[in-house]
Amino acid sequence: MYQKQKFDMTAFGQAVKEAREKQGLSREKLSEILDLSPRYFMYIETRGQHMSLQKLYEIATLFNISIDQFFFTDKSDSKTTQRRQLDVMLDSMEEKDLSVVAKIAETIKEAYIAGE
Repeated sequence: MYQKQKFDMTAFGQAVKEAREKQGLSREKLSEILDLSPRYFMYIETRGQHMSLQKLYEIATLFNISIDQFFFTDKSDSKTTQRRQLDVMLDSMEEKDLSVVAKIAETIKEAYIAGE
């Protein structure tokens, strides 16, 4: 028998807050952009306020937040928000810049392996 459970949106709200702060947006400005009251948006970030599917979509796409990580917590093959945001940054870089990023990643990986 199906057992109805209420989804906890707190982790999503925290991801939204981190992404908003990272972009230097105030709650008031983002509330204006999304056509929400600042108080309602504060509840999304701090209390895991449930929202319409449309608002969830708008917020997730605005900040490139992967909702899979919140809905399918047992699946590790989906991209995390951080990985999706990094993909967006990498997509905007030129090849020479990507070479530098690749070298940095290799150096970090080698240092990690050496430290094991």
